[in-house]
Amino acid sequence: MKRIYARVALGALRPGRPKELPDRELTRTVEVDREHLAEYDRVCGFRLRDELPATYPHVLAFPLAMELMAGSDFPFTPLGLVHVGNRIEQLRPLRADEPLDLRVWAADLAPHDRGTQFQLHAEASVAGEVVWRDASTYLHRENKGSSARDAAELPAPSAIWSVPGDIGRRYARVSGDANPIHMHPLAAKAFGQPTTIAHGMWTKARCLAALEGELPAAYTADVRFKLPLRIPGRAAFSYRDGEFTVHDARSGKPHLSGRVS
Repeated sequence: MKRIYARVALGALRPGRPKELPDRELTRTVEVDREHLAEYDRVCGFRLRDELPATYPHVLAFPLAMELMAGSDFPFTPLGLVHVGNRIEQLRPLRADEPLDLRVWAADLAPHDRGTQFQLHAEASVAGEVVWRDASTYLHRENKGSSARDAAELPAPSAIWSVPGDIGRRYARVSGDANPIHMHPLAAKAFGQPTTIAHGMWTKARCLAALEGELPAAYTADVRFKLPLRIPGRAAFSYRDGEFTVHDARSGKPHLSGRVS
Protein backbone atom coordinates (compact mmCIF):
# COMPACT_ATOMS: atom_id res chain seq x y z
CA MET A 1 0.00 0.00 0.00
CA LYS A 2 2.89 2.42 0.66
CA ARG A 3 4.11 1.84 -2.89
CA ILE A 4 0.61 2.42 -4.27
CA TYR A 5 0.12 5.62 -2.27
CA ALA A 6 3.45 6.90 -3.60
CA ARG A 7 2.19 6.29 -7.14
CA VAL A 8 -1.09 8.04 -6.29
CA ALA A 9 0.78 11.10 -4.98
CA LEU A 10 2.92 11.31 -8.11
CA GLY A 11 -0.06 10.66 -10.36
CA ALA A 12 -1.97 13.58 -8.83
CA LEU A 13 0.46 15.87 -10.66
CA ARG A 14 0.05 14.10 -13.99
CA PRO A 15 -1.60 16.26 -16.69
CA GLY A 16 -3.82 15.01 -19.49
CA ARG A 17 -5.70 12.18 -17.83
CA PRO A 18 -7.93 9.98 -20.04
CA LYS A 19 -11.66 10.65 -20.22
CA GLU A 20 -12.86 7.03 -19.95
CA LEU A 21 -12.49 4.28 -17.37
CA PRO A 22 -9.92 1.58 -18.16
CA ASP A 23 -11.24 -1.62 -19.74
CA ARG A 24 -9.31 -3.99 -17.50
CA GLU A 25 -9.62 -5.86 -14.22
CA LEU A 26 -7.18 -6.84 -11.50
CA THR A 27 -7.19 -10.17 -9.71
CA ARG A 28 -5.52 -11.86 -6.76
CA THR A 29 -6.09 -14.83 -4.47
CA VAL A 30 -5.97 -14.11 -0.74
CA GLU A 31 -5.93 -16.25 2.37
CA VAL A 32 -7.42 -14.73 5.50
CA ASP A 33 -4.98 -13.85 8.28
CA ARG A 34 -6.92 -14.62 11.45
CA GLU A 35 -4.99 -12.07 13.51
CA HIS A 36 -5.86 -9.37 11.00
CA LEU A 37 -9.48 -10.52 10.93
CA ALA A 38 -9.65 -10.38 14.73
CA GLU A 39 -8.23 -6.85 14.77
CA TYR A 40 -10.73 -5.77 12.11
CA ASP A 41 -13.54 -7.28 14.20
CA ARG A 42 -12.39 -5.36 17.28
CA VAL A 43 -12.12 -2.02 15.45
CA CYS A 44 -15.59 -2.38 13.89
CA GLY A 45 -17.41 -4.00 16.80
CA PHE A 46 -17.97 -7.51 15.40
CA ARG A 47 -17.76 -10.66 17.51
CA LEU A 48 -14.51 -12.61 17.18
CA ARG A 49 -15.24 -15.69 15.09
CA ASP A 50 -14.14 -17.61 12.01
CA GLU A 51 -16.97 -16.25 9.85
CA LEU A 52 -16.13 -13.12 7.87
CA PRO A 53 -18.21 -9.96 8.30
CA ALA A 54 -19.76 -9.01 4.96
CA THR A 55 -17.63 -5.84 4.90
CA TYR A 56 -14.33 -7.66 5.44
CA PRO A 57 -13.72 -8.77 1.81
CA HIS A 58 -13.99 -5.07 0.89
CA VAL A 59 -10.80 -4.56 2.91
CA LEU A 60 -9.12 -7.51 1.16
CA ALA A 61 -10.05 -6.08 -2.25
CA PHE A 62 -9.05 -2.50 -1.39
CA PRO A 63 -5.38 -2.83 -2.51
CA LEU A 64 -6.60 -3.95 -5.95
CA ALA A 65 -8.97 -0.98 -6.12
CA MET A 66 -6.16 1.42 -5.24
CA GLU A 67 -3.83 -0.26 -7.74
CA LEU A 68 -6.44 0.23 -10.44
CA MET A 69 -6.99 3.89 -9.60
CA ALA A 70 -3.25 4.56 -9.35
CA GLY A 71 -2.78 3.56 -13.00
CA SER A 72 -1.95 6.11 -15.69
CA ASP A 73 -5.06 5.00 -17.61
CA PHE A 74 -7.45 5.99 -14.79
CA PRO A 75 -9.29 9.31 -15.32
CA PHE A 76 -9.25 10.48 -11.67
CA THR A 77 -6.74 10.56 -8.85
CA PRO A 78 -8.03 8.84 -5.69
CA LEU A 79 -7.08 11.96 -3.70
CA GLY A 80 -10.21 14.05 -3.28
CA LEU A 81 -12.71 11.42 -4.45
CA VAL A 82 -15.86 11.24 -2.32
CA HIS A 83 -17.24 7.83 -1.40
CA VAL A 84 -21.00 8.34 -1.75
CA GLY A 85 -22.40 4.80 -1.67
CA ASN A 86 -21.66 1.11 -1.19
CA ARG A 87 -23.66 -2.02 -1.92
CA ILE A 88 -22.55 -5.45 -0.69
CA GLU A 89 -24.18 -8.77 -1.55
CA GLN A 90 -23.21 -11.73 0.60
CA LEU A 91 -24.47 -14.80 -1.22
CA ARG A 92 -23.56 -17.20 1.57
CA PRO A 93 -21.51 -17.11 4.80
CA LEU A 94 -17.75 -16.89 4.22
CA ARG A 95 -15.29 -18.80 6.38
CA ALA A 96 -11.82 -17.70 7.38
CA ASP A 97 -10.28 -20.95 6.08
CA GLU A 98 -11.51 -20.35 2.50
CA PRO A 99 -9.07 -18.75 0.02
CA LEU A 100 -10.86 -16.00 -1.90
CA ASP A 101 -10.31 -15.31 -5.59
CA LEU A 102 -10.83 -11.55 -5.94
CA ARG A 103 -11.34 -9.42 -9.01
CA VAL A 104 -11.84 -5.65 -9.23
CA TRP A 105 -12.87 -3.41 -12.12
CA ALA A 106 -14.33 0.04 -12.76
CA ALA A 107 -17.57 0.78 -14.63
CA ASP A 108 -20.66 2.96 -14.83
CA LEU A 109 -19.10 6.36 -15.51
CA ALA A 110 -21.94 8.89 -15.34
CA PRO A 111 -22.64 12.59 -14.79
CA HIS A 112 -23.60 13.81 -11.32
CA ASP A 113 -25.01 17.18 -10.30
CA ARG A 114 -21.73 17.85 -8.47
CA GLY A 115 -19.36 16.38 -11.06
CA THR A 116 -18.80 12.83 -12.35
CA GLN A 117 -19.42 9.52 -10.62
CA PHE A 118 -18.28 5.97 -11.26
CA GLN A 119 -18.35 2.59 -9.55
CA LEU A 120 -15.61 0.27 -8.44
CA HIS A 121 -16.84 -3.32 -8.52
CA ALA A 122 -15.32 -6.22 -6.59
CA GLU A 123 -16.20 -9.89 -6.59
CA ALA A 124 -15.02 -12.83 -4.46
CA SER A 125 -15.22 -16.46 -5.55
CA VAL A 126 -14.47 -19.75 -3.80
CA ALA A 127 -13.60 -22.69 -6.05
CA GLY A 128 -15.25 -20.94 -9.00
CA GLU A 129 -18.43 -20.02 -7.11
CA VAL A 130 -19.20 -16.30 -6.69
CA VAL A 131 -19.92 -15.80 -2.99
CA TRP A 132 -19.69 -12.01 -2.51
CA ARG A 133 -20.12 -8.84 -4.56
CA ASP A 134 -19.37 -5.20 -3.82
CA ALA A 135 -20.04 -1.94 -5.67
CA SER A 136 -18.68 1.36 -4.35
CA THR A 137 -19.87 4.62 -5.90
CA TYR A 138 -17.35 7.47 -5.99
CA LEU A 139 -17.86 11.12 -6.88
CA HIS A 140 -15.25 13.29 -8.56
CA ARG A 141 -16.32 16.79 -7.56
CA GLU A 142 -16.21 19.41 -10.29
CA ASN A 143 -18.75 21.92 -8.98
CA LYS A 144 -20.64 22.63 -5.78
CA GLY A 145 -24.04 21.51 -7.01
CA SER A 146 -26.93 21.09 -4.63
CA SER A 147 -26.36 21.01 -0.90
CA ALA A 148 -29.88 19.84 -0.06
CA ARG A 149 -30.25 17.49 2.90
CA ASP A 150 -32.81 14.89 3.77
CA ALA A 151 -35.85 16.54 5.33
CA ALA A 152 -37.26 13.32 6.78
CA GLU A 153 -38.10 13.19 10.47
CA LEU A 154 -35.31 11.66 12.52
CA PRO A 155 -36.05 8.15 13.81
CA ALA A 156 -35.72 7.38 17.50
CA PRO A 157 -32.18 6.15 18.18
CA SER A 158 -31.62 2.47 18.93
CA ALA A 159 -28.18 3.29 20.37
CA ILE A 160 -25.84 6.23 20.92
CA TRP A 161 -22.22 5.62 19.94
CA SER A 162 -19.25 7.52 21.36
CA VAL A 163 -16.86 7.52 18.41
CA PRO A 164 -13.24 8.03 19.54
CA GLY A 165 -10.89 10.43 17.84
CA ASP A 166 -8.43 7.67 16.91
CA ILE A 167 -10.94 5.47 15.07
CA GLY A 168 -9.71 6.84 11.72
CA ARG A 169 -6.13 5.77 12.41
CA ARG A 170 -7.21 2.42 13.86
CA TYR A 171 -9.42 1.63 10.86
CA ALA A 172 -6.68 2.80 8.47
CA ARG A 173 -4.31 0.24 9.98
CA VAL A 174 -6.68 -2.68 9.33
CA SER A 175 -8.12 -1.45 6.03
CA GLY A 176 -5.11 0.12 4.30
CA ASP A 177 -7.21 3.25 3.62
CA ALA A 178 -4.83 5.93 4.91
CA ASN A 179 -6.55 8.92 3.30
CA PRO A 180 -5.26 12.00 5.22
CA ILE A 181 -8.79 13.18 6.06
CA HIS A 182 -9.09 10.20 8.43
CA MET A 183 -5.66 10.39 10.04
CA HIS A 184 -5.02 13.77 11.70
CA PRO A 185 -6.92 17.08 12.10
CA LEU A 186 -4.20 19.12 10.38
CA ALA A 187 -4.06 16.72 7.43
CA ALA A 188 -7.86 16.78 7.22
CA LYS A 189 -7.85 20.59 7.10
CA ALA A 190 -5.35 20.51 4.24
CA PHE A 191 -7.94 18.51 2.26
CA GLY A 192 -10.87 20.78 3.07
CA GLN A 193 -12.31 19.16 6.21
CA PRO A 194 -12.62 21.10 9.50
CA THR A 195 -11.24 18.10 11.39
CA THR A 196 -10.72 14.36 11.12
CA ILE A 197 -13.65 12.27 9.86
CA ALA A 198 -14.49 8.59 10.20
CA HIS A 199 -14.25 6.27 7.20
CA GLY A 200 -17.60 5.63 5.54
CA MET A 201 -16.87 1.89 5.40
CA TRP A 202 -16.10 1.86 9.13
CA THR A 203 -19.50 3.45 9.76
CA LYS A 204 -21.20 0.84 7.57
CA ALA A 205 -19.31 -1.99 9.27
CA ARG A 206 -20.25 -0.59 12.70
CA CYS A 207 -23.92 -0.64 11.65
CA LEU A 208 -23.75 -4.28 10.52
CA ALA A 209 -21.93 -5.18 13.74
CA ALA A 210 -24.84 -3.69 15.69
CA LEU A 211 -27.20 -5.93 13.68
CA GLU A 212 -24.97 -9.01 13.78
CA GLY A 213 -27.42 -11.19 15.70
CA GLU A 214 -30.27 -10.42 13.25
CA LEU A 215 -28.55 -10.76 9.88
CA PRO A 216 -29.45 -13.78 7.72
CA ALA A 217 -26.90 -16.07 6.09
CA ALA A 218 -27.30 -14.31 2.73
CA TYR A 219 -28.27 -10.66 2.38
CA THR A 220 -27.64 -7.33 0.67
CA ALA A 221 -26.57 -4.22 2.59
CA ASP A 222 -26.90 -1.02 0.57
CA VAL A 223 -25.88 2.36 2.04
CA ARG A 224 -25.56 5.99 1.02
CA PHE A 225 -22.95 8.14 2.74
CA LYS A 226 -24.11 11.63 3.57
CA LEU A 227 -22.44 14.30 5.72
CA PRO A 228 -19.05 13.38 7.25
CA LEU A 229 -18.93 11.91 10.76
CA ARG A 230 -16.43 14.15 12.54
CA ILE A 231 -14.36 12.50 15.25
CA PRO A 232 -14.36 12.40 18.16
CA GLY A 233 -18.13 12.60 18.24
CA ARG A 234 -21.43 11.05 19.26
CA ALA A 235 -23.54 9.29 16.67
CA ALA A 236 -27.10 8.02 16.92
CA PHE A 237 -27.82 4.65 15.29
CA SER A 238 -31.41 3.73 14.39
CA TYR A 239 -32.81 0.51 12.94
CA ARG A 240 -36.35 -0.47 11.99
CA ASP A 241 -37.82 -2.90 9.44
CA GLY A 242 -34.56 -3.45 7.60
CA GLU A 243 -33.66 0.24 7.33
CA PHE A 244 -30.93 1.89 9.38
CA THR A 245 -29.49 5.37 9.75
CA VAL A 246 -26.64 7.12 11.52
CA HIS A 247 -26.93 10.79 12.40
CA ASP A 248 -25.27 13.28 14.72
CA ALA A 249 -26.62 12.72 18.22
CA ARG A 250 -26.85 16.46 18.91
CA SER A 251 -27.57 18.27 15.63
CA GLY A 252 -29.37 15.45 13.80
CA LYS A 253 -27.20 15.89 10.69
CA PRO A 254 -27.32 12.67 8.65
CA HIS A 255 -24.18 10.59 8.18
CA LEU A 256 -25.49 7.39 6.58
CA SER A 257 -28.71 5.74 5.48
CA GLY A 258 -29.00 2.11 4.52
CA ARG A 259 -31.09 -0.98 4.07
CA VAL A 260 -30.59 -4.69 4.65
CA SER A 261 -32.62 -7.07 2.47
